[in-house]
Amino acid sequence: MTSSEILAPTGAERAEGYPASPHSLANRAARAAWGVVWLVLFRPSPKIMHGWRRFLLRLFGARIDPSAKVHASAKIWAPWNLEMGYESCLSAHVDCYCVDKVKLGAFSVVSQYSFLCTASHDIRYLHLPLTTAAITIGERAWVAADAFVGPGVTVGPGSIIGARSTVMKDVAPWSVMAGNPARLVRTRTLASDPSER
Repeated sequence: MTSSEILAPTGAERAEGYPASPHSLANRAARAAWGVVWLVLFRPSPKIMHGWRRFLLRLFGARIDPSAKVHASAKIWAPWNLEMGYESCLSAHVDCYCVDKVKLGAFSVVSQYSFLCTASHDIRYLHLPLTTAAITIGERAWVAADAFVGPGVTVGPGSIIGARSTVMKDVAPWSVMAGNPARLVRTRTLASDPSER
């Protein structure tokens, strides 16, 4: 069999069309309702109204500490899969594609335009079935601007992901990672606080 024969749609594929969504009808309905709420009530809210946005996310099942901050332009795919700890932050234009669980630890920050992606596709099969895996951003970790964090990744506590980096493997605690793919730049060490001198 030639590659063109493999790639050509079979009679069954023509009859059935594109594979059905792997998401339940309830999931799709909830996401549609959230999409309307995000567009009408969440996205237009002024920058300072973090409490209002936390309230809306909690209505859809998110577990968010009262001190956490989610900016109005952040996109959350399924709020019921989001957990945010004390003083954690999803900054402007973050894409939190939480098909699976996304957890942000205390004081963790995901900077603007970053993409937390919990889903992919299994390339061993022609119809590319959906695969998902949770993402954890550890306490006091910082994902800098426009970084990509892939499915199943745990960013260890105190770690830093450099701007525009691509992270596809777990990051050890207190590591500084950068590049595509992200590589260890150095281990993070803390200087004494200038205010304490």
